[in-house]
Amino acid sequence: MPQDQPQVTVEQLLAKATKPSADAMKLHPFYRGKIETTLKCCVRTFQDFAIWYTPGVAAPCRAIAQDPEMVYEYTNKWNTVAVVSDGTRVLGLGDIGPKAGLPVMEGKALLYKYLGGVDGVPIMVDTKDPDAIINLVLMLQPGFGGVNLEDISNPKCFRILDTLREKAEIPVWHDDQQGTATVTLAGLINALKVVGKKMSEVSIAFVGTGASNVACSRLIFGWGADPSRCFMVDTKGILGKHRKDLEMRKAEYVDKWRLCQITNAEGREGNIPDAMRGADVVVALSKSGPGVILPEWVSAMAKDAILFACANPVPEIWPWEAVAAGAAVVATGRSDFDNQVNNSLGFPGIFRGTLDVRARTITDEMCFAAAQALADHVGDKLSPTQILPTMDDWEVFPREAAAVAMKAQELGLARIQMSYEEAYNHAHEMIKRSRQLTHRMMEEGFIEQAPED
Repeated sequence: MPQDQPQVTVEQLLAKATKPSADAMKLHPFYRGKIETTLKCCVRTFQDFAIWYTPGVAAPCRAIAQDPEMVYEYTNKWNTVAVVSDGTRVLGLGDIGPKAGLPVMEGKALLYKYLGGVDGVPIMVDTKDPDAIINLVLMLQPGFGGVNLEDISNPKCFRILDTLREKAEIPVWHDDQQGTATVTLAGLINALKVVGKKMSEVSIAFVGTGASNVACSRLIFGWGADPSRCFMVDTKGILGKHRKDLEMRKAEYVDKWRLCQITNAEGREGNIPDAMRGADVVVALSKSGPGVILPEWVSAMAKDAILFACANPVPEIWPWEAVAAGAAVVATGRSDFDNQVNNSLGFPGIFRGTLDVRARTITDEMCFAAAQALADHVGDKLSPTQILPTMDDWEVFPREAAAVAMKAQELGLARIQMSYEEAYNHAHEMIKRSRQLTHRMMEEGFIEQAPED
């Protein structure tokens, strides 16, 4: 990013920003998918099939029938997550359908495995009916240790998650909500340290009120930000008690109407630039840019402003434009710029810890623990261009996992008890194995090297 590379031209930065999409169009058809099923048990001779399948497999089946909890000991349920989506709210692309959303869910499964040592299985559903999705997930429970809801449109995503968290016997989480919010909170904790401001005193403008920003506001308010000093903006303007359109549909837009009551104490009206005026922080999770946020709006923010422009695949404003307009700390959701604020820094470690202690659910308190671990891991490297670890710093994931495992036990939600050291070491070994396995397959040619340009 240009903060420390002023010699880089805008043309070079734009070329860098568009390269991942160009590469994706070459490499996706080359590999024809990003994940596959591999074995984890030995096959020494064909006689082993009698152990892994019939007749030997009947013995563990009978044991599970007598004690259903043994399914976690005799199968991979303990380490398997279903990534469920209907493709109605895909990262900056909108309602593109379940088939078009599959590449994203495969990518999610890739990150689960490489960064968390978790086996993710993409499940695309050909329905937009929230009740059908709820019923499907409940029926899938026997085969999975957890469920990751992904890219499901607002407002039904809230009802789906709330219902499943109430009814399911395994942890169900909506990464667009809880995952994005956890990492955003961690980034904001550190960004405020950089500029020397207190969470309780800042004014925050949340641009976009979809699943991600509703959850971001909940966790940020829970960490100490004052809702009355903050503003939420949807496609029709700033939320507040003046929004009669939402009052008339408050049974449908429960979360939006609640935010109308607790934010915007001054009764400000208008749109994005009005919400940003004088704000210390902007958390934007709206629609793919650039041009959604303009430089002059950034210039109108408070001194030492913080801007998170996290829409995918293109941020609401290019980071170099925001810096030139006066922002002190700028983050995006992309890995090819400084300060990536992306749920990929959260969900692999959070689910690792959740699965390892067999937690029944994932609470906000567990997300707070993960956010604190994520923020703390930066240590003395903290700077305006490094408010969070990068995904290359894989040691952060077992630390998140251990923090989540400890909090789940503290809350009485864990079926397995372990010390911090045990949780950390187990997560570390699981993640290390996944990374080494991938690298070894690349070295041995089982993962083919793509041809260079």
